[in-house]
Amino acid sequence: MYTVFSTFDVPNDKAEEVIQIYKNRSRAVDQAEGFIDFFLLQNDKRAGELTVQLLFSTKEDYLRWVRSEDFKKIHELEKKYPDKELAAIVPTVKQYKVVAT
Repeated sequence: MYTVFSTFDVPNDKAEEVIQIYKNRSRAVDQAEGFIDFFLLQNDKRAGELTVQLLFSTKEDYLRWVRSEDFKKIHELEKKYPDKELAAIVPTVKQYKVVAT
């Protein structure tokens, strides 16, 4: 398996707004080949620190997703979000091969 974490900080007063966006996400990734699961994580001590975790069967499946038209469309929409502060956020992305469960 292969997992990717995209961590970003939003102002604490906007955390709930961002959480709602993810609760209403397009779910296009759910249809991607090799997709296993999606999680939105919120730091227990810092409400504005959020992490998207994606789990795929293989690294190749993940790379196929990030090269897909659906991925590009979703991320173009993010750049056009009306709240310019939120639209400008760039996450820190970390990728891992799952070596034990």
